[in-house]
Amino acid sequence: MKRLFDMLASGLALLLLSPVIIVTALLIRYKLGGPVLFRQMRPGLHGRPFQMVKFRSMRDAVDADGQPLPDEDRLPPFGKLLRSTSLDELPGLWNVFIGDMSLVGPRPLLMEYLPLYNAEQQRRHEVRPGITGWAQVNGRNALAWEDKFRLDVWYVDHQSFWLDLRILLRTVKKVLIRDGIAADGQATMHKFKGSK
Repeated sequence: MKRLFDMLASGLALLLLSPVIIVTALLIRYKLGGPVLFRQMRPGLHGRPFQMVKFRSMRDAVDADGQPLPDEDRLPPFGKLLRSTSLDELPGLWNVFIGDMSLVGPRPLLMEYLPLYNAEQQRRHEVRPGITGWAQVNGRNALAWEDKFRLDVWYVDHQSFWLDLRILLRTVKKVLIRDGIAADGQATMHKFKGSK
């Protein structure tokens, strides 16, 4: 039932939001240049890699050694707007439609984090990752990593159709009030380095 709902809802959303998606893509091309889309390998169900797609919100700025600058130096005002309104997540509906992701589930994080999880945290991969999730509606990037993972595992143990609907409704509220977008003192969120 969850997969059917994901496929129908994401397909309908892609259709209805296509004007917004097109205008956003054109604005990104104008303000940030190409490419319009940001693609990155992320761990999906059971940790299997998939290519996640989002709208690009950062500049490709690097230091003298060719290393990317910190997020705060690469995230322009327009990029902040995309993130605060969650418009950057709209291409992820395609990931939901084809089955790499779900509308609701733990957020797909970086591949490099996989060996850093403890056994309990690893359980977040027992379900498909989501565009939104229990951790996102309970603090998002304002939460500590350990709290995020605890909420992710709680979702794995308590998932249901009605809980997903509740999370989706709370997500709309979070987007409208733009709550928990970044960690304190960060443009986004500091990297996870493992739990003690």
